[in-house]
Amino acid sequence: MSDLSKRQAEIIRTVEPLLKSSPWVMRITVRKDYTGPVLVLSERYSTEKKTEKLREYGCIYNGALRYCRKAIQIMLSEVTDEAGRSLGLDELIDDKIVYRGNLPLNETIGAKLALLAKLHPQVRRADRLELMAWRIERFTREETLYWLTKVSVPTYGRRGIEWAKSGLRLMLAGRQDDKKVIQDILDKIRK
Repeated sequence: MSDLSKRQAEIIRTVEPLLKSSPWVMRITVRKDYTGPVLVLSERYSTEKKTEKLREYGCIYNGALRYCRKAIQIMLSEVTDEAGRSLGLDELIDDKIVYRGNLPLNETIGAKLALLAKLHPQVRRADRLELMAWRIERFTREETLYWLTKVSVPTYGRRGIEWAKSGLRLMLAGRQDDKKVIQDILDKIRK
């Protein structure tokens, strides 16, 4: 972490106290299964014994992290303190991503990133990954929580979750042969 800029080190010092109470935590780490940094999304929940634990929802890694980085940065820029000021978490997800550790996320951004983590493993093409990330970035809080529940909670069994994931991937990223349409949409949607 000695490679952190002065500004990045300042951001880390500022957000550390928020980690104990944030509803979501994003851990930036390295795992032997993946090349480069991995974003691990976890939600805080209370156990029956009144203790708090983190439930891992998924990871964003490799190509998905590379192609979705700009959309992820925009989402992270929306994480604020109690006064509504941006925490600057987007500055930690730069080209190199040298920081390793935990970052606090609010409910909406944590859920958006967890949704992306749940959906991206089955999408291979870079343009479809990027489009999916941009569309998730534009979800409202309610849409995000609704879809995260659909792709996480087995109300209709495990098969129901897979159907929800498949349908949502199609809705957000189009079909495999929609290259021209996807490129046109990406040209309009990129910030």
